[in-house]
Amino acid sequence: MQLIDGKAVSVRVLKECKVQVEELVKNGCRPGLAVVLVGDDPASRAYVGSKERACNELGIHSVKVELPAETSQGQLHEVIASLNEDPDVDGILVQSPPPAHIDESAVVLEIDPDKDVDGFHPVNVAKLVLEEPGGFIPCTPLGCQRLLGDYGIETKGSRVVIVGRSLIVGKPMAMLLMSRGLLGDATVTVAHSRTVNLPEVCRSADILIAAIGRPEFIGAEHVKEGAVVIDVGINRVEDSQAKRGYRLVGDVNFDEVSGRCRAITPVPGGVGPMTIAMLMSNTIKACSQRHGVEVSKLA
Repeated sequence: MQLIDGKAVSVRVLKECKVQVEELVKNGCRPGLAVVLVGDDPASRAYVGSKERACNELGIHSVKVELPAETSQGQLHEVIASLNEDPDVDGILVQSPPPAHIDESAVVLEIDPDKDVDGFHPVNVAKLVLEEPGGFIPCTPLGCQRLLGDYGIETKGSRVVIVGRSLIVGKPMAMLLMSRGLLGDATVTVAHSRTVNLPEVCRSADILIAAIGRPEFIGAEHVKEGAVVIDVGINRVEDSQAKRGYRLVGDVNFDEVSGRCRAITPVPGGVGPMTIAMLMSNTIKACSQRHGVEVSKLA
């Protein structure tokens, strides 16, 4: 069994990003990422801090906009409109989830598609589905694809089962792996909580991608011998023995499944680090496209 090390791959991606940032700066443009945080959710604040640190390490201009939890929908839209017009900002991200009174779908529509580095705007979704160049792909699916590529895991002709149908992971992941070309051309099934005989469906997979949001839901009965398992889930489980009173687990029961796999991602240290790395890559792509400056394709 091979452990797919997301930390190591993310380091490689970030090294590539640093070279690309230096190329852009030499051509008179520095990539800029704006992250908007509404409220004071501790997990969201931690994620925003991680993104800010990554920007600083790469030389990306970082803008952090912190808004109180009572910020109205209209006020948030005004902030986004200002960032859309800001020439120093190439990418805009509104940290999810926002407070309950905020309509997240409406927020996505306010972001300029050319600055939508999360890849959630309908324009970018359409470009992914239509296999048109220039759009932005959501960072987590893009990171999963990069992991498969770096570990030499063949997708062409492979049977892939994705457990989870969210717009953040499941659906774009399916579109990405079905696309024509390198690291695509897979036969993809999207399963979910209503799928009949889910273990049987999952066992058909050469590559099983778990993104269902249920701690350790995928067990040995879901995985055939020799499969590759990508665990997208990050769940907090109470653990009185742990220093913080909880531990992080994926959507896959690692101890049960790892003995059956050809390769598997751990949690933490698998898909998680890739998400931020691909966000940096998308921000660089946004800058490159907005200013018409080509950067080296290092991947």
